[in-house]
Amino acid sequence: MSPGRSSSPTDTLGEYSRTEAGPLTPQISNASGMSSPQFSPRPQHHNLRVASGSNNSLGSLSMSHGDRADQGRQGQTLSTPSTGNVSGSTTGQSSTRPSGPRHIASATLRPEKSTRSASDSTPARGEGSSGNGTGEPEKEQVREGKGSSALSHRTSRTGLSTRASRSGRATPHTSGHSLTHTNGAPPQLPSTTARVRLLPYLPHSTDTEIAPTVQMYWSKAPVWGTMPNHGMRAHSVTLVDSVAWIFGGCDERGCWKDLWLFNTETMQWSHPEVQGDIPPPCRAHTAILVDRKIVIFGGGEGPVYYDTVYVLDTVYRRWQKVEFPEDTPRPTTRRAHTAVYYEGKIWVFGGGNGSQALNDVWTLTVNCPVEKMRWSKVEIRGSKQPSARGYHTANLVRNIMIVVGGSDGRECFSDIWCLDLDTLRWDQVRLETAHRRLSHSVTQVGSYLFIIGGHDGNSYSSEILFFNLVSLAFENKPVAGQPLSARGYHVSLLADSRIFVFGGFNGQDVYEDVHILDLAGSGYLAQVTSFQIDLDQ
Repeated sequence: MSPGRSSSPTDTLGEYSRTEAGPLTPQISNASGMSSPQFSPRPQHHNLRVASGSNNSLGSLSMSHGDRADQGRQGQTLSTPSTGNVSGSTTGQSSTRPSGPRHIASATLRPEKSTRSASDSTPARGEGSSGNGTGEPEKEQVREGKGSSALSHRTSRTGLSTRASRSGRATPHTSGHSLTHTNGAPPQLPSTTARVRLLPYLPHSTDTEIAPTVQMYWSKAPVWGTMPNHGMRAHSVTLVDSVAWIFGGCDERGCWKDLWLFNTETMQWSHPEVQGDIPPPCRAHTAILVDRKIVIFGGGEGPVYYDTVYVLDTVYRRWQKVEFPEDTPRPTTRRAHTAVYYEGKIWVFGGGNGSQALNDVWTLTVNCPVEKMRWSKVEIRGSKQPSARGYHTANLVRNIMIVVGGSDGRECFSDIWCLDLDTLRWDQVRLETAHRRLSHSVTQVGSYLFIIGGHDGNSYSSEILFFNLVSLAFENKPVAGQPLSARGYHVSLLADSRIFVFGGFNGQDVYEDVHILDLAGSGYLAQVTSFQIDLDQ
């Protein structure tokens, strides 16, 4: 994939230009746009075919480091939906391991006719033998066609996966589920294709060093189920019980508005049907869980920025757009901002609106019916406050919102700020060691912040920075296993004793993988369970 040059408009926040001669160098972008690398759409995996009759129009994407403009989107066609419930299990799919191809085909697909192909036996990129324990190569299933489905079996060493494609108004063959419309509102089926892996991919690595069981350990998640058919960058991931809800994001082909579920216990992907006021394709938004409802604010697509609020009911799988009276205050359009939930309100900080970076603070009252939600601007006390920025992170620790890093489009920041949500005063943490970061992720584990990946102004990183919330200083901790590749624009979250990392972007490729950091003993034995952040030390 070779970069080209484009002068299409891009965000003015966190922009960097990439040259072949050296590292990424900061630039000041303006409203008229800036020259940035352009990448052609990434080709499909060479062992996964898409039906030639599908409406699969791919556009080009003008991309620069901080926040690329997404120009192309696929045409809207029907895809095979997941039939999984909230817990991540799939209706009509066996929860036990199938014994062979015949059992597999009958468990998930009901083809009207089938053919067998002996070609295309090359494994997909990034995958190896699945280790199914039978000593036989596993089969990959490809569904394609119009109205009826033609099932093509091919021998592969990648594990069982299926890519389904639809054009027209065909009804997918899904076991135990139908695409019925409720109250005249069609379910959301935005994806052109769906990848289905019926068995978990169990990686085998002969060059991984043996590590103590009490040491933190990186590994790639053995995922299976109905998996995302596109990369995940600048998306949102919200944990509801043990299920991660992934919404939006973008890749080389454009922005997305579909919803994916990942069960952190079974490692199963599913693609649910949702109804209601479906949000438009979106990236760099925020998603906050409030009483089993996910509140989406802001974001954008290409040069368009949003100030809209959508609420997803995770129980009824229904979207609702929040309408505000015209005479009430509301924040400006933005993306690359952050948000936390505290005392019945969502607290929003920073971001960018396309012409400048922001450092204002707003609250959205959410402990009320949707039609009564209201915005209010927060008046900060004192003279100290962080500079305008986006692509930072914000974590709530008790009543303190901790902001790490970010960028204003010209500079990558290394500072850490704390906002007391009770007194409404900002304080800056005095650091002995500085680490510049933007588009990183931060997950709280006890009295530590795990700062994963991101960009330091020169290159992407795969490093984990451990920030002690008691001493307010960085520490070093050993981590074994095979770490995830350098990336930014990913999302990390804590589920039980593991940190999950979803997707990301390394400057050229958009990832769709899931990595796991097992915390083991070293992640918890040294934790302080009761502590208070002392900003006066």
